[in-house]
Amino acid sequence: MKRRGAISRVGLLFLVSLALLAGLVAWMAWEGRARTTTNSSADPLVVYCAAGIKIPFEEAAREYEQAYGVAVQAQFGGSGTQLSNAEASHIGDLFMPVDDSYIQLARKKGLLDEALPLATTHPVLAVRKGNPKGLHSLDDVLRPDVKLAQANPDAAGIGKLTKAALEKAGLWEKVKGQIAVFKPTVNDVANDVKIGSVDGGFIWDTTVLLYPELEGVEIPAFNGVETKITVGVLKSSKQPAAALRFARYLAARDKGLKAFERHGFHVVEGDLWSDAPEIRLLAGAMLRPAIEETISAFEQREGCRVTRVYNGCGILVAQMKAGERPDAYFACDSSFMRQVNDLFLDQAEVSTNRLVIVVPKGNPHAISTLKDLTKPGVRVGVGHEKQCALGALTQKTFDQSGLREAVSPNIVVQSPTGDMLVNALRTGSLDAVVAYVSNTTTAKNEVETIPIDVPCAIATQPLAVGRESKQKYITGRLLDALESKQSKDRFESQGFAWTLGAREATVAK
Repeated sequence: MKRRGAISRVGLLFLVSLALLAGLVAWMAWEGRARTTTNSSADPLVVYCAAGIKIPFEEAAREYEQAYGVAVQAQFGGSGTQLSNAEASHIGDLFMPVDDSYIQLARKKGLLDEALPLATTHPVLAVRKGNPKGLHSLDDVLRPDVKLAQANPDAAGIGKLTKAALEKAGLWEKVKGQIAVFKPTVNDVANDVKIGSVDGGFIWDTTVLLYPELEGVEIPAFNGVETKITVGVLKSSKQPAAALRFARYLAARDKGLKAFERHGFHVVEGDLWSDAPEIRLLAGAMLRPAIEETISAFEQREGCRVTRVYNGCGILVAQMKAGERPDAYFACDSSFMRQVNDLFLDQAEVSTNRLVIVVPKGNPHAISTLKDLTKPGVRVGVGHEKQCALGALTQKTFDQSGLREAVSPNIVVQSPTGDMLVNALRTGSLDAVVAYVSNTTTAKNEVETIPIDVPCAIATQPLAVGRESKQKYITGRLLDALESKQSKDRFESQGFAWTLGAREATVAK
């Protein structure tokens, strides 16, 4: 009996141990699946990168991976080849050519969203150290004993750019006769010169720095010929916010641009890196309904915060004259932008907004012209002349109509915003107001509008980046968002007329 009891206790212990082991195995399996699920959700960023910038790109990408644990997978090749790969695959997050014309081509093909400038480079003639063939000009290159390598103009940015420059100089056909081999990338050309299979080849000045066996010869036909190195976010990206964040890192002057600078690239100024950048926008109060949705979408995509300060433009201008230095200013009228022009870079005139007379539904005082605002007993509301564009423009309109003195006794409210005026009208405390068309869009069922037939009764809304902004590039992208097709639709739905033409952002030059 004792023996059987002992065996039972041993068996029981065995069964308990087995159960614990099974539980441990199950827990480990679940934990493993959890890790796999977590890791798989953080897909690597796929980058189509030109071979000519491989070394600085890889340095910056490694630093980013180490700092943020985000995997970066890059494929390298000629800029044209990489564009074709991105277009054919319909996958990938970023495109980085060494010739800005490929960025423009990607835009035309509808493949690209944001594009951030990084650096510039220009072509030179690469020869072996010491220049054994004495190649100092294109005349030397055209000697019968000289053989060249050239990057394929249909596949590589350097090939495309140098061919275009030589065609412009009327020399391409002559130089073409000296080309012994066409190569797929700029690095392949450099390697052919390095091993001596050719006497020279056209490569980027920055590529020469990567090969101690080579030196670069400046060619007069390439004077003034340079290209922008740009990183673009592909529309095919399934993680655009993450892609744009990495692009911002590459374009930050204290992060990715340092790697490019170390390797001799002529880098742009760039923004300072921030995990969550903050920019400050001053905007006329009447613009708020037209821009809020655009700004909110921009914040989500960029991972940034846009601090908006809405007020009458007279008040905003006073703040700036007292020392306020916003990253951007969106004025209700160009007259207020002119007062602080020296604080801003090139401005874009985005929209216009008309002044109208606003009356309650049914128009009980039978108002049909500005002169009717002078009728006895009509309580009139206008914008404050010193505090907002609405007020200044209204008084200018009264002046041009010769009605300022006649209307003045009836003005019982002067407000810094048109919205306040329309709200006062809706509550019955005013009989008529002069406001913008956009101020009436949310009250269409309660008010009527009467056009003002005076030439000056139109306000123009300009937008500009602050000259002292520490975040010019991200602010420039905010302006791009405010000038987009989606933004246009929002402006027009709020009663604005869209007037924006093509704008070349100063900060992207």
